[in-house]
Amino acid sequence: MLTERHLEVLLSVVHEFIESGEHVGSRTLSRRYLTGRSAATIRNEMADLEEMGYLMQPHTSAGRAPTTRAYRLFVDTVLQRRSHRDLDRGEWVEHLKAHRNGLQGALTNATELLTQLSNYVGVAAFTQLKQARLSKIDFIRVDTSHVLLLLVLEGGIVHHRIITMPYDLPQESLEDLTRRINTLAGHAWNEVRILLHGYIAQELGGYADSCRKAIDEMDRLLAAEHTTLFTGSLSNLFSVPDFQNIARFRALFSILEQESELVDLLRKYSRVDGIGVIIGEEHDVPELENCAVVFSSSSTEGQRTTLGIIGPKRMNYEKVISVLDRVLHDMTELPDDSGSGANC
Repeated sequence: MLTERHLEVLLSVVHEFIESGEHVGSRTLSRRYLTGRSAATIRNEMADLEEMGYLMQPHTSAGRAPTTRAYRLFVDTVLQRRSHRDLDRGEWVEHLKAHRNGLQGALTNATELLTQLSNYVGVAAFTQLKQARLSKIDFIRVDTSHVLLLLVLEGGIVHHRIITMPYDLPQESLEDLTRRINTLAGHAWNEVRILLHGYIAQELGGYADSCRKAIDEMDRLLAAEHTTLFTGSLSNLFSVPDFQNIARFRALFSILEQESELVDLLRKYSRVDGIGVIIGEEHDVPELENCAVVFSSSSTEGQRTTLGIIGPKRMNYEKVISVLDRVLHDMTELPDDSGSGANC
C-alpha cells in the first residue's frame, strides 16, 4: 500500500524523469526535491515502489524510471489539481461549424495548432452518427461502369467513393438524381433515403437499378458511424529524444498512416466529461505502447468531435493538458461570423 512518503518519492521520480529523460537516483531526489530525507531512506522507498510495480531499474547500479502504472498515478494527480474552466463541450463544436473554413478546415487547423503548442502531434477525429445531415452531393460519370460519388455533410466534411454500376448510366441521369437529392439538403439521411427510393421507382424507369446501387453506397457511408481523422505534422517529433529511436518513430508513423486502429482507440476511450489520457500498454495497440494520447470529445446531434495530442509516455502531461484546455477554450470563443479567428 502506498504511504504518503512513497507518494512523494514516486511523484518526484516521475517529474524528474519527464524533465531529464535520465534514470533517477536517490541522491538526485535528496538534492532537488526531498531535501529533508537522506539518500539511503529514499533508496529504501524506491525499492518498495519497484516491488509494487511503480518503478523499474535496468540494473542494480542504475537509477529508476517510472512504469505506466506510475505515469497513471502522476496524470491522475495532474487532472485533480489542474485549474478547471467552465467549458461547455458541446458549444465549441457549434462554433467550429460556423467558422468560414467549415468543420473540416477548422479541424485541420486545430491539429496544426495543437502540434505547434505541444511540440508533439495534434489529432482530431470527426464521427458522423446515424442522423448525419446532407449538405450537397455530386455524381460524376468516370466510365461505362464507374461513377464517382462526392458527398458533403453539414459542417463541410467530405466523403468520396468510386461506385461500380450494373450498367452504363448517362451523365444526364446522374445530374437529374443529383438535383433531386440536393433539394433535400439539410434533412437527415434516414428521411432522404425513403424519399429517394420512391422517386427512383416512379421517375427513373430503366435506370432504377443503377440509381439504387448509388443510394445503397450512400447508405453504407451514412447509416453507420464513419470517422474522419485529421493529423498534424510529425516534424516536431524529430527533436523529441524518445522518437529518435527509428523503430518507435516508424511505429507511430504507421498507426497515423493506416488510421483505423487510432480511430478505434479514440472511439473506445472517447469521453465527454473532460480530458482523457491513455498511457502506453493501457490500450491494445502495439504501435503505441511507448506513447500516450491525451484527448477530449464532444457530441451533438449527428456528430462527435475529438481533439487530442499524441506524444511519448514521458510527455510533459501538465503542459499538454493545459494546451488542450486552451485550444478547447479558444474554440468556444470563435466568432460566429466569417471574419476573424485566424488560428482556427
